[in-house]
Amino acid sequence: MTIERTVDGIIVKLPINTNIAEIQRFLNYLRYKEIVAKRKATQEDIDNLARAVNKSWWEHNKHRFLPGA
Repeated sequence: MTIERTVDGIIVKLPINTNIAEIQRFLNYLRYKEIVAKRKATQEDIDNLARAVNKSWWEHNKHRFLPGA
């Protein structure tokens, strides 16, 4: 792995055989950190969003857990 700092940003080069799913999870985490650092939402806003996301996820996935649902 190599890391290079440029005028525009940071470049990270990984071996070609690196697990893409693990990279995506790490990038998602970095994106989360970036968003949270700038947040102006209240804890109540965050809780409401979490409930909405969970409800939506369940509606799209309940058939996987409850046959006939």
